[in-house]
Amino acid sequence: MIDRHLPAGWITASIEEALISIRGISFPKEAKRASAANGLIACLRTANIQQNIEWEDLWFVDNKYLKREEQVVQQGDILISISNSLDLLGKVAQVINIPHRSTLGTFIANLRVPDPLNCRFIYYYLSSFGFKEKVREKASTTTNISNISVGKLEKINIKIPPLAEQHRIVDKIEELFSDLDDGIASLKKAQQQLKVYRQAVLKWAFEGKLTAQWREEQKRQGKLESAETLLEQIKAEREQRYQEKLAQWQADVKAWEANGKVGKKPGKPSKPIKNVLTKDDIEELPELPQGWQWVFPEDICAPENYSLAIGPFGSNLKVSDYTNSGIPLVFVRHITGRNFDLNPKYISQEKFIELLPHAVKSLDLLITKMGDPPGDCEIYPEGRSEAVITADCLKFSVWTDYANLKFYKYCINSTLIKKQLGLITQGVAQKKISLERFKRIKFPFPNFAEQNKIVEEIESRLSICDSLETTITENLQRAEALRQSILKQAFEGKLVPQDPNDEPASVLLERIRQTRNQHKQLNLNNL
Repeated sequence: MIDRHLPAGWITASIEEALISIRGISFPKEAKRASAANGLIACLRTANIQQNIEWEDLWFVDNKYLKREEQVVQQGDILISISNSLDLLGKVAQVINIPHRSTLGTFIANLRVPDPLNCRFIYYYLSSFGFKEKVREKASTTTNISNISVGKLEKINIKIPPLAEQHRIVDKIEELFSDLDDGIASLKKAQQQLKVYRQAVLKWAFEGKLTAQWREEQKRQGKLESAETLLEQIKAEREQRYQEKLAQWQADVKAWEANGKVGKKPGKPSKPIKNVLTKDDIEELPELPQGWQWVFPEDICAPENYSLAIGPFGSNLKVSDYTNSGIPLVFVRHITGRNFDLNPKYISQEKFIELLPHAVKSLDLLITKMGDPPGDCEIYPEGRSEAVITADCLKFSVWTDYANLKFYKYCINSTLIKKQLGLITQGVAQKKISLERFKRIKFPFPNFAEQNKIVEEIESRLSICDSLETTITENLQRAEALRQSILKQAFEGKLVPQDPNDEPASVLLERIRQTRNQHKQLNLNNL
């Protein structure tokens, strides 16, 4: 279609007219395999469509699910996500190399570019924000997923300039993108260096290096309390609380007996657990500064409800248990994303009563059960209502009179603890920690004043990292905006000059129609 708003020689044509759309294959869930074998073909899915095709995480299925040879991926094919979250719907990647004979699943469509179109031009056009907007306009969206059928996708119009101009546009885009990509690579390298520096700060902190000078000053002034003294205070207070509970229990039992033993006999309080660190426990651990101690999580857990201060892991829930309001649920994504408002889900008050052992309150430490290694940690924010953790999360309530909450959040997120968690999951196919394994990790324990000082030192350094991270993120966003601006200019005919001697795109489209007709006839002959 010739549009008077287009540059001279340009036309618009639907995807159905200009490209060859190929649907993915269908197969039952039990048919997929994690590794290649004779008789299997790799099957790409939405997770493989990133900036480029990612070939590391593939499914393999039997060749019998391949209905036509055209469903085998070819070099230059453009794969587009047709079922995804709305922001990722229409995401495209071009096939540059093919390490495995491959096809694609039903949530992807293949837009094959026929000769004589420039496949890189079409790829860049489909990567533009303007095209993605057209895809989203035609999409059907539910709560979490958006879809566009191949039929609707084929009706979307694309702009086609003369072939010679396509080549000029691609050359100019790639020239500009080369400089842009160099800048983005530098920003991402800086981002990675910040991650390394963050971990270095935590490593120094829990080796006592950030507070070495502070300790010397405290020692000279005679103010350096040992962690051993603090642990003795914890043990003494635990024992006192236990004796108080024991006396109350004895009184409750007498009252129960005096009342004719009606109802359930009051339960006897549990004795405080007395952990003993052996040489074997700390043999593989680094040497601590003088005055510090190694402790187990139970040594510093909150005393209010001792048996529930650590764990249990959250409850398995069904989707049918979710409600639109009520008691919030905490998932792994809330912990790793440091955002407890992210995609909230709830359960009823009645269900909450059933799940009280899995309840968390503000200022509990929440820890992920799985990962590589597992153990991402975040504080459940102050002032929030009670919540329930789901199956892949663990809670840890520390005794904040003796243990700084942030100190142990940073500690759990440091390589010191990550290495311990990695060691206890070594050889496990899916790396995850059990409650008993978590209880056996060892924390460094300085005196309370030094814990506070360490947190202060950590946060003064990490605040600089946060500021730099924000600047890098903003610059990456600007780079992406510039990328889209370049594409917009290109497809408005403003990036390179037009040449009146170029063969018009209308003639090009006629040749494409002939190619497509031949393709259709070939498919009919193969039926």
